[in-house]
Amino acid sequence: MRAITKTFPGVTALSDVNFTVAPGEIHAICGENGAGKSTLMKVLSGVHPHGSYEGEILFGGEPVAFKDIRASERRGIVIIHQELALIPHLSIAENIFLGNEVATNGVISWNETLRRATGLLRRVGLPDKPQTRISDIGVGRQQLVEIAKALSKEVRLLILDEPTAALNDEDSGKLLDLILELREQGIACIMISHKLNEIRRVADSVTILRDGRTIETLAVRESSGETADVSEDRIIRGMVGRDLDNRFPERTRYTGEDAGRTALSVANWTVRHPIDQQRKVVDNVSLTVRRGEIVGIAGLMGAGRTELAMSVFGRSYGRYESGTVQVDETEVRTRTVPEAVKHGIAYVTEDRKTYGLNLIDNINRNISLASLPGLAPRGVVHEHEERRVAERYRESMNIKAPTVFEVVQRLSGGNQQKVVLSKWIHADPDVLILDEPTRGIDIGAKYEIYAVIDQLAARGKAVLFISSELPELLGMCDRIYTMAAGRMTGEVPREEATQEVLMRHMTKDRS
Repeated sequence: MRAITKTFPGVTALSDVNFTVAPGEIHAICGENGAGKSTLMKVLSGVHPHGSYEGEILFGGEPVAFKDIRASERRGIVIIHQELALIPHLSIAENIFLGNEVATNGVISWNETLRRATGLLRRVGLPDKPQTRISDIGVGRQQLVEIAKALSKEVRLLILDEPTAALNDEDSGKLLDLILELREQGIACIMISHKLNEIRRVADSVTILRDGRTIETLAVRESSGETADVSEDRIIRGMVGRDLDNRFPERTRYTGEDAGRTALSVANWTVRHPIDQQRKVVDNVSLTVRRGEIVGIAGLMGAGRTELAMSVFGRSYGRYESGTVQVDETEVRTRTVPEAVKHGIAYVTEDRKTYGLNLIDNINRNISLASLPGLAPRGVVHEHEERRVAERYRESMNIKAPTVFEVVQRLSGGNQQKVVLSKWIHADPDVLILDEPTRGIDIGAKYEIYAVIDQLAARGKAVLFISSELPELLGMCDRIYTMAAGRMTGEVPREEATQEVLMRHMTKDRS
């Protein structure tokens, strides 16, 4: 890719970017949210068609001009986006060949479809039958289905956008092993990732983008196969343009009169699965969070962390069976989301695009959504005050957008997450439940969000912090609960917490 420049109204997303991938190479792309990584890959894969950008693309030494994504797929370039493009109610086989059906004269050959799908699933190491519905398998296996789908198109260059963002450590490891196997088969891979340890594990080289420009390309692996001396700190310096001495802000302690008082108490909380009501997704869970405290919840995928958070926040998930919630040592009812918000509980969802934001509306309205009564004293929204509030958070949260009237869908993932946080911070809750608040966010934006969380705790807010990244919990939390199979399996104070100790609790047998 030579001298690629791509502009949107009011924004230059890419400016004179150069990027080269060798055959059979794993090439990582790093950069802060908004650096232009996904935009560059959308240009390469035809999502942004030829003519909508400046510069040229050469593939196999020949100039190419893709008018759409099908044109790039015909040449063997396949992109797997961060949000998986699978239809949950169709089978694995149907998803693999959707739009690329095995058919003669318009009639699908199901025997041949299943035969080919079985071979592809074996190739990616997925044990499920091709007739299995997508909705019946986890996110890790769905990611493998996407790769099988790419292999069905005779892929030569596979683009993976944050492939492990939603996966636990075990599923991430399996996916990275598969990427290494594809390299041995001569397939080139481009991997966008914020997880620097994974880049150092599998990548041959890494290109760093910053503010829509190519900063540098570093060799992660020598031609001999030996790992080059490229540290995570070296990559971070290229991404953010400076040394990031500390990954986490220095903790500011809350010293108010009610410091140490229990702000949230959940006792004997039990919730059943919304469909399979024989199964308990949260089983007799109890926890406490004090004012000025950040308390973590660690657990493998399926442990019940999100189910616990959503069910406490207005019973948004599952069928409530038993349990009580206390706020400031007084029992409260949280049967609906408005009731939970009324009692000072806020929930920042792990799925910001589905549950956290109105993507087709602007920053201004998204920030005011959770606190409209305060902006509409007589039932009519005070638009000047709404805009003033939004501008304040755009500046204080460093949301990168030209104005507060920018549509949220156009923002990078990190900036979208800052909008979600702004919405709930303005609602001024006493208890803030954060579910994977930094998922898919670059290390610079993570630090900014960590600083916001620390400031909230320093003001006496109680923070319940759910994360799949153990270093994040160890760096931010005062105490960490662990969950497995819907039950609490441990409570570890900060001074005793290590990744090994947490993992031991997270993998305890349910019995």
